[in-house]
Amino acid sequence: MSAAETIHVDGVWRTAASGAQREILDPADAKTFAVVAEGGKEDTDAAVAAARRAFDEGPWPRRPVAERAALLRRVADLLQRDREAIALTESRDTGKTLEEGRIDVDDVTNAFRYFADLAVNESGGRVVDAGTDDVHSVVVYEPVGVCALITPWNYPLLQASWKIAPALVAGNTFVIKPSEITPLSTVHLMRLLAEAGLPAGAGNVVTGPGDPVGARLAEHPEVDLVSFTGGLASGTKVMAAAAPTVKKVALELGGKNPNVVFADACATEEGFETAVDQALNAAFIHSGQVCSAGSRLIIEESVRDRFVAELARRAALIRLGRGTEGGVECGPLVSAQQLAKTEAYVADAIAEGATLRAGGCRPEPSSTRPATGYFYLPTVLDHCHGDMRVVREETFGPILTVETFRTEEDAVALANDTEYGLAGAVWTADAGRARRVAKRMRHGTVWINDYHPYLPQAEWGGFGKSGIGRELGPSGLDEYREAKHVYQNLAPQPVRWFKG
Repeated sequence: MSAAETIHVDGVWRTAASGAQREILDPADAKTFAVVAEGGKEDTDAAVAAARRAFDEGPWPRRPVAERAALLRRVADLLQRDREAIALTESRDTGKTLEEGRIDVDDVTNAFRYFADLAVNESGGRVVDAGTDDVHSVVVYEPVGVCALITPWNYPLLQASWKIAPALVAGNTFVIKPSEITPLSTVHLMRLLAEAGLPAGAGNVVTGPGDPVGARLAEHPEVDLVSFTGGLASGTKVMAAAAPTVKKVALELGGKNPNVVFADACATEEGFETAVDQALNAAFIHSGQVCSAGSRLIIEESVRDRFVAELARRAALIRLGRGTEGGVECGPLVSAQQLAKTEAYVADAIAEGATLRAGGCRPEPSSTRPATGYFYLPTVLDHCHGDMRVVREETFGPILTVETFRTEEDAVALANDTEYGLAGAVWTADAGRARRVAKRMRHGTVWINDYHPYLPQAEWGGFGKSGIGRELGPSGLDEYREAKHVYQNLAPQPVRWFKG
């Protein structure tokens, strides 16, 4: 395979029909470290046609679910075999630390195994009581068909697995378009799928930009479902493009996530340390480039000064550098565009009255932080409020804003004061308060005295403008299936409605 043969159609790796290529940059130094095919409309149409044939005529949808699940388990084993190589690719592609890359591979492995087990352990259908022994009525689940999967640049391998695993075990075929910025781990995953025995055409990859590749997938009349993870503006375009063909649509569009800390969570030194540590993790893991990042700290006023002072002190100590270097805790932003956006958000916030407590600029270059890299210091902005752009918009950078409250009612109101609703957390030593606040928070995931963990068995998705549908859990499998009611009359007789 040549360097630019990253388009996979009908079992064959190939270059773009146009011959176009794209250089993939290492965000730590902005240097090219890979070249991929820059696909276009012709490549996309060819991939959809291959997936269509594979679904309508090929063996994959007709294989027993146990065989489909077995393939997912083989892929899981191959992911562990290639764990170090994939983690390195993910680190260089996205900028995250090597350890984060390893965790991603493990999480992807767990997702493949979970969906394999889920599909096998399900019954053959749901029997519906028709009220008589003369009728056998059952609801069965069948694959949707050809699935278009469009994934983001921050967690390329993880997001691909959340879509590919349930789509395949349900019996679908797919075309996946990874982000043009970080496509390499998805290409690797497709190689593992082929090695595990996925039939030609059942899985296809087109590397290329959102326009035309993603746009064509969303509008294509031969695509039965489009699943998109990314920004709100792009998600609304996907939804509009899919509407004329009335295909199924699943959208995960990010969030602006509150991390609510009550004073009683900080009443002991251990509690204080834990809450501060978790606030740092919530905001600055992967340089804040996480859809569920706890970028809004909402802290009770009585502990605000001490909490923010310690938070800012520790944010300034975060070891920033190339993700593949030992001892580095936080890598660069993914691109020059993302760095410029982060700088603009911080400048606007300060102009609107926020107080800079930590960060707020690029770091001094060092042996692990080349001057050409897209590095930005973890930033803490105090005295923020809901009218600020930095509080309302998803920044996708290492920016933590601080808001305060006095009452439980105020805390809930602030937590829900967002057009998004993906995730959030509440920290308190009061079990009753924890349950009350969690119940009232309008977010798809709510953590109590924790931040960031997820389980493949539990649904992931959001309220409001965070999207439509769910990934993971039983609902994550259902996204890729159609329900069919089969009603069998075991003792048919004339109805005699019409007398003639």
